[in-house]
Amino acid sequence: MKSKGLKVKKRMKYSTSRKLNGFIFVLPWLLGFVIFFAVPIKNTILYSFNKVEVGDGGGIVLTFSGIQNYIDLFTKEVTTLSYPLQRLFADENASIFTNLPLIVIFSLFLAILANRQFKGRGIVRVIFFLPIVLGLQLITEWTQNSTGRSLIESAAGGMFGNRMGVRLLFEYTFLPRNVVLFLSEVIGNIFQLITRTGVQTMIFLAGLQSISPSHYEVAKIEGANSYDVFWKVTIPLLANVTVFTVIYTLIDLFLGSSIAVEVYNFAFTQSKIGIGSALSVVYMLNVLLALGVVLIFLKVVNLIEKK
Repeated sequence: MKSKGLKVKKRMKYSTSRKLNGFIFVLPWLLGFVIFFAVPIKNTILYSFNKVEVGDGGGIVLTFSGIQNYIDLFTKEVTTLSYPLQRLFADENASIFTNLPLIVIFSLFLAILANRQFKGRGIVRVIFFLPIVLGLQLITEWTQNSTGRSLIESAAGGMFGNRMGVRLLFEYTFLPRNVVLFLSEVIGNIFQLITRTGVQTMIFLAGLQSISPSHYEVAKIEGANSYDVFWKVTIPLLANVTVFTVIYTLIDLFLGSSIAVEVYNFAFTQSKIGIGSALSVVYMLNVLLALGVVLIFLKVVNLIEKK
């Protein structure tokens, strides 16, 4: 009699399965990038090394000029406000890296408040996240045209937006001049700060709700107070969420910067497509460099916390 062979099913390794699932997860983004973004990026880089003109019979005529567009960008061209591009990049980078930690910290603070147990929490969440569902830009424009913004600005600027408030801070807090002026500017722009924290707050709230209550129970059994629980349980478990939030906020700030407006002015208003393309490439490299700096900083902070 012939013995029947047993069929053995080969199972995929767990590491291979995770890699495959990750690839399937990002596949729609990869397809969208190749279809909608890869060609425009290639054309932008190509145009930045050429003088772009419209031919007599229509179409685009390219005349290779090397890096002349980049040289003219920082030696001859100026912004719509008639100051050099170097100053524009310096001001925008300083503003972005100043607002980045403020937005992230404020978003975490709001998420912690929204995650606490209190009566009417569901209604508060609906009111808070309604602008995100309806469209943040729509709500922002509506509040700017209503009395809500004037009330906020008057409340913030009543004490800190005038010379008397700054003088009081100088005399009674003994803070350095730069710190006082920075606090005055931040509080004066509190409305713009709030309008940029919606998505980040939702991300942090999702991260807080994903933390198992058992971690907090163990910490309390060990005698940890609220301060210890926050810094030794909540913050470490939100590390990956914080990195994602920082990256999202950085990209969002760059997209809303005045550099993007200058790219449009050069390329379409002044018909300097080569200069506009060169500015786009420099702008893209600046964003990648800023992302690299932020990721290195977060990695160093993570290593210090582990030690």
